[in-house]
Amino acid sequence: MKNIFKKFTSHRLGKVVPVLALSAVIAGCANVTNPVPQDPWESYNRSMFAFNDTVDRALLKPIATGYETVVPKPARTCVSGIFNNLQDVWSSFNSFLQGRAHDGINMFGRVLFNTTMGLGGCIDVASMNGSQRIINDFGVTLGVWGFDSGPYLILPFLGSSSVRDGISTAAWFAIDISPPYAPIFEIDNIPLRNSILALAVVDLRARLLPADRMVDEIALDRYSFIRDAYIQRRQALVEGRYVDAADTTRDGLPINDKALSVPDYSIDDDAPAAPAKPAGQ
Repeated sequence: MKNIFKKFTSHRLGKVVPVLALSAVIAGCANVTNPVPQDPWESYNRSMFAFNDTVDRALLKPIATGYETVVPKPARTCVSGIFNNLQDVWSSFNSFLQGRAHDGINMFGRVLFNTTMGLGGCIDVASMNGSQRIINDFGVTLGVWGFDSGPYLILPFLGSSSVRDGISTAAWFAIDISPPYAPIFEIDNIPLRNSILALAVVDLRARLLPADRMVDEIALDRYSFIRDAYIQRRQALVEGRYVDAADTTRDGLPINDKALSVPDYSIDDDAPAAPAKPAGQ
């Protein structure tokens, strides 16, 4: 199995390199004369979006599709739940930093409940008992503290971001901390650590496949659709408007809710959407 995976990866990378080179040349020629105010760097962003999309379609998406096809859904749900549990620790910490103590306590309770009764998060018993997830990160914390998001920005490999969120990401890398997966980086067994990180990436991409198909079906311009959804969702999180979400992705899809239009890539197939609620309640 290991040799087959290596062979597949080598074959896939052999296709990726020339395609990336061609994509970079073509994307670099893009020029947007009248960008929207939230996206003054649209020419660059579209180029980087094309680059990331090429990497995804050539490497990540095929692997994620294979993972979705081969691994039974209960096993995938278990894996996703464990990684979600790590994210919930980080969300709880940021809620406290934002002064949203009620949300922080609720999320910390979710972590304790799912870690013990839910076998490390494999089973989301907290959601089963009415405790919904609140997605949070340090970029949202900076927004709550009053920092403007700044222009929309596409980061290499990481995708949608903004100046504020990009600075947040870079800051954590600079001090050699990678929340919410910091505990994984502390594993001394390098092969084991790298395997878990690779599984996290594949799991995250696999959870985006349904939304990815939806974007392909309904979006006239894939780039602008994802951009607008990202900006809406980040603003909603800063303002304390939530939806029930099941992963840590940044890109999102708009939901049909007159009271709350928050994009979300990640609502679980079997979980009902939670109603909007004000922060701290």
